[in-house]
Parts: sequence; structure tokens; C-alpha cells
Amino acid sequence: MNEAIVQEKPSTVETAKIVYILYLVGIAFGITGIVGVVMAYINLNDAPAWLRSHYQFQIRTFWIGALYMFIGVLLAIVLIGYLVLLFWVVWLIIRCVKGMKSLEQKEAHPNPTGWLF
Repeated sequence: MNEAIVQEKPSTVETAKIVYILYLVGIAFGITGIVGVVMAYINLNDAPAWLRSHYQFQIRTFWIGALYMFIGVLLAIVLIGYLVLLFWVVWLIIRCVKGMKSLEQKEAHPNPTGWLF
């Protein structure tokens, strides 16, 4: 009887995957990145430890990416900023793909506090 009453919580694994996808879509439509980081913050405390590393990684990806974008826009007046922005796009794609790979294998992210890839 109790089993019928207990409902399973929506999968936080699927939510983490959605955040990675929102970040990738955010390359073209910036607002989705903001939605993604809000989702990561909301789900951070409710997730199991291995999944918490993904949310931590996603939050850091957002803020470090915002820093790279800010620096790129500032330096765009001397043209080198365009290279910084190109680096940001490649950096974001690599981080999201590596994160989704770990997520699919149901493993904790190997380096959630790293700055590069």
C-alpha cells in the first residue's frame, strides 16, 4: 500500500543533461545559459554526491564562461577579443561534451573545480 503512495521524484540526471544542452544552445541564444545555471543551483542540494559534482561543474562553467566572455568583449576593441570569444565557444563545447559523457556513464565529474577542460 505504501509503495503506491510514494511517487518517484523527477530524475535529476535528466535535469543535469538538460542543463548541459541549455549551455550548448546558449552559444546561439544566450538566455538559455542563464536558465541552465538557475536549474543547476536549484538542484544542487537535492542531488546525490556523484551528481552534485556535475551541478558544481555546470555552475562553475557558467561563471568562468561569463568571465571569458567579459574579457573577450573588452578586448574586442583591439581585435584579440575575438580570439578569446572563439576560445570560449570551443571551451564551452568541450566542457559540455565531457560532462555529458561522464553523466551518461553515471560517474561523478572527474574535475568539477577545474578552469580549463
